[in-house]
Parts: sequence; C-alpha cells; structure tokens
Amino acid sequence: MTIRWLKNLATAAATRCKRVTSRAIATKIEKALLVAAFGFATLLPLIDIAGRPLGGFHVPGSASYLQQLTLWLAFLGGLLAARERKHLTLSTSTSAVLGEGALRRGAQIFAYATAAAVAAVLSYASYQLVLADRELGRVLPIGLPEWVSECVMPVALALIAFRFGIQASDRAAGKIAAFAGVAAVFAMGLFPTHAGSLTPILLGGVVIAALLGAPVFVAMGGVALLLFFKDAVPVSAVSAEIYRLVASPTLPAIPLLTACGYVLAEGRASHRLVHFFDALFGWMPGGVAVLVAAVCAVFTSFTGGSGITIIALGGLVYPVLREEGYSERFSLGLVTAAGSLGLLFPPSLPVILYSVVAGVPADLLYLAGFVPGVLLVVLVAAYGIRVGRREQSSTKPFSWKVLGSAAWEAKWELSVPVLVVTLFTSGVASMVEASAAACAYAVVIECLFMRDLHLLRDLPSVLVKAGSLVGAVLMLLSTAMGLTSYLVDAQIPDRLLETVQTHIHSPILFLLILNVILLILGSVLEIYSAIVILTPLIAPMGAAFGIDPIHLGVIFLANLELGFLFPPVGLNLFLSSTRFGKPLPQLYRHVLPFLIILGAGVLMITYLPAMTTGVLRMLGKVG
Repeated sequence: MTIRWLKNLATAAATRCKRVTSRAIATKIEKALLVAAFGFATLLPLIDIAGRPLGGFHVPGSASYLQQLTLWLAFLGGLLAARERKHLTLSTSTSAVLGEGALRRGAQIFAYATAAAVAAVLSYASYQLVLADRELGRVLPIGLPEWVSECVMPVALALIAFRFGIQASDRAAGKIAAFAGVAAVFAMGLFPTHAGSLTPILLGGVVIAALLGAPVFVAMGGVALLLFFKDAVPVSAVSAEIYRLVASPTLPAIPLLTACGYVLAEGRASHRLVHFFDALFGWMPGGVAVLVAAVCAVFTSFTGGSGITIIALGGLVYPVLREEGYSERFSLGLVTAAGSLGLLFPPSLPVILYSVVAGVPADLLYLAGFVPGVLLVVLVAAYGIRVGRREQSSTKPFSWKVLGSAAWEAKWELSVPVLVVTLFTSGVASMVEASAAACAYAVVIECLFMRDLHLLRDLPSVLVKAGSLVGAVLMLLSTAMGLTSYLVDAQIPDRLLETVQTHIHSPILFLLILNVILLILGSVLEIYSAIVILTPLIAPMGAAFGIDPIHLGVIFLANLELGFLFPPVGLNLFLSSTRFGKPLPQLYRHVLPFLIILGAGVLMITYLPAMTTGVLRMLGKVG
C-alpha cells in the first residue's frame, strides 16, 4: 500500500512538473515574441528617419510591417496581461466591497466566467475575420500572406479565455463552472431566435461582471457582441473594427512611448531628477515642495499617469519633505496630488491615446497642453512655497556648481521630452518616428550610458512589463471601437447630442457640466478606460457647441488629471493609501486644498482658450 501510494505521488509530481515546465516554456515564448516585436517596431521607423537624408532609403512596405507588429504587440501584450491579471478594470475593488468569503468567491467566478466567455466569442469572431481575409489574398512584401500574421488574434484570444477560466477560482469546481459558462454562451449561438430575447439580461450580466472585476475590454467587447448579435449582424464585425484600428497611422506610438516610459522608470532616472530639481529649487523657501511638484510632473510625462509616479517617487520624496519640517498632512497631500501632474506634457501616453480616439493631431495637443500643464504645476508649487514659508525648517544655499553637476547627471532624462517635441514639430519625423527615437534613446541612456539596466539581463523584463500595459490599453481601445461602430450605426451619439442641445443652449454651461461629469467619471474610471469610453461621446458634442477640438482635448485630459484626486475612489487616493499605509478618509482631508487649487486651474484652462488655441496661433499651427 505504501509503495503504491509513493508511486502515485511520484507520478502526480512528475505530471505537475511537466505541466509547470510546459507553462514556463509557453510563457518564455510569449515574452520572447513580445520583446522581438518591440525591437522591430522601434527599428523600422528609425530606418526611415535615418534613410530620408540618404535619398529616401527605407524598408519597402515598412508601414505594413509596423501595422502587423502593432497587432502582435496588442495581442501578445494582452495575453501576458491576462496571465498577470493586469488588464484594466474599473477602480471599484471587489475585495473591499464584498470582503472575504463565499460571496466574494462567487462574484469572482461570475466575473471571470463572463470574461472567459466574451474572450472566447471574440476569438471565434477573429477566426471568421481571418477566414474572410484569406479569401482576399493580401500578401506582405516579403511574400507572407497577411492572414497568417492575423492568426495571432484568434489564438491569443482563445488563450486569454482559457486563462480567465483558470483564474475564476482556486477550486476545481469554480474552474469547471467558468468553462461551463463558456459552453453555455456558445450553445446560445445555436438558437439565435431564442437567444436574442435574452439580450437585455445578458447585457446586464456583462455590466455586473465589469463591476465585480472583469476587465473593461470584456465589458466593451461583450456589449458590442450582444448588440450586433441582436441585430443579426455577424459578430466578426467587432473583430473587423479591431483590425481596422491597427491601421491608424498614429497607433504604433502608444507601444513605443509606453516602452520609453518603462525603461526610464526602471532605471535610476527618478533619483537623478530629484537631485537636479533639489539643486534648482532647494534654496527657496518652500523649494522642496516645488521640487516635488516639478519632478513628479516630469516623471508622470514619462509614465503616462498610470500611477507609477506615486509608487516610484513616493518613497523617495515623502521622507525628504518630512525631514525639511513639512507636516504629514501637507506632505501626503502634495505627493498624492503631484502624482498626476505632467499628464499634458510630452511624451505622455494619454495624449497619444486621446489623439487616436478623437482623431486630432497629437503634436498640436502637446503644444496646446504645454501652458495649461505648466499652470497646474505652478499652482501646486505656489501653494507649496506658501506652506514652506511657515513649515520648512531650513533652506540651503544655492550653488551653481551643484546645479551644474546635477544638470549634467540628469541631462539625458531631461532631454527626452525635448527630443520628442523637436523631432515632430520640426517636421523631421512623424509622431511614430519620434516615438521610436524616444524609445531607442531611453534604451541607450539607461543601458549604455548610465548602465542602470543591463541590455540583455534587465531590458527584456522591462519590455515585458511595458507590453502588459500596451496589451491592456490596445485591447480595450480595439474592443471599444467595435462598440463605437455599433453606436454610430444606431445613431446613438446623434440622439444624445439632440437631447443635450434641447436642454443646454450655452457653450459656457455645456463646458461647466462637462467639467463636473468628467471630474466624477474621471475618479471612477481608470484613465485609459475613461479616454476610450467617453471621447467618442463628448467630441461630437464639443464640435456642435463650436468648441475647438484641440481645446476640448486639453480640457478633457486636465479634468481627468483632477479626477485622480476626487473622493471617494480617485486612483491617486488608492495608490497613496496603499503606498503609505494611510486610511482613505484621512487622505481625503489631506488632498482637499490641492483639489480646490487644481480645480481652479482646470476652470481657468476651460474658460481661457487662449492658453491652448492662442499658443497654436502664435506658433502658426492654426489659422
């Protein structure tokens, strides 16, 4: 009996080892493909930049290759995001609301079963799209049929569905229930007449699943699939919109700038920036507060307002504030508020994402957002100076030598935004080419010049982290495009616009209501989700009221920046609470002065369009 038990145990262990080994090999392949896609996506635009002065040398068909690479980055990144549970969700925390126990476990099973079912149907829809494209016979310049490359869509989505099903529960019964839900959804497709009557119930289920923790891309994709299915439109229409999005000429800038930000964040860029701004402002009364506002703004421009600023810089600047005599109340409020400053500065990713969704030029958004971005930083810094005069224990003498040394040390990081702006405003490079240059520049800085990261040992893991965010953002964006397509066909934005115009006649009143709505929704939605969901609805309204689309974009992003601080569920509040171990109600009180100050700044940006469009006119960018 004992010998048999040992044999069974050894067999089970060997089977588990094989399973673990196979899983590890699959993960390594995913990561390797993702890193390779990043490499080629960076290299192709750089060849175009370098070859232009040499008689226009370029890689034939580079635009097609870049389109396919972006497709692979989106779905490989989405696959890794599913494995690491990094897909974007609503900011509501299931654990906090439901607590521990059977209710929470049931909610998780329902959320992930819904996610698995939607991903599985999207995989089927993508498979139908691949079959249709195969009939078209399009071929890449190297002779590879496009449909072969497009197979990454159904394969990745099928694996994502499988991972969601596995993650539904730690128990076998929960996993089985999740996969049974997937089977039930496909069974409904066999009886479209009866299934169509269940559409309202299924729509409600998808929304509830999103509130319980299912990724937002699942909610967007699930709603789109159900609405198309209800109208007897093939579900492949959603996947067709996904693939159409990849053809956007600006879209590759998103993965490239994301990689740039992650490379800079993973090195010691934060320490060098803190040292520089300390040398620049440390001599002033309140200079340390100015330092925090400035360094957080620069760092957020790299990382795109994804919360990395508070996590990466919080532990660095908070002790500095406390050592200089600032109160805990002010220090926590400043670090929490400053974590979203810089969202309008290049090479901030949300600006690129808004540009893609709204169809406005990213370079004009950056230029128009510079003065408003500076205004918000100055307002926070000015309040810091006022408090510093009262609370800061001492100041240190200004030293040109120390400033010069710190500037020389941080010169590479400080030059990244300058590089991006100079390249695309001068006409030397497109937005994508400037993004590729910034990505390559960041790699050279951190791996070769500063040597904070090892080119072979560290860089691949950093790119994998960036790839997870890229996949999460692009999958959300692509599924949202499918839903937007349905809404446009159903004339929903037109009806919404008619309703708004019936009750609101003044552009000033419209902007004020917009401020309030964006403030509230910006606190509830993660920033990338907010941009993707709200922009298609708000942009037509702004145009109808005669608001310049560039000015509207700056208002939109500035409001989302403020939404990070808005109680009860602003992202920065949660991150700061987690980082510093402070209860949320306490942080509400700490950030209130900053919320009022930045709110006043957002109102100034809203009602003084000369800050945005006036700057563009001065530069000759608009008529």
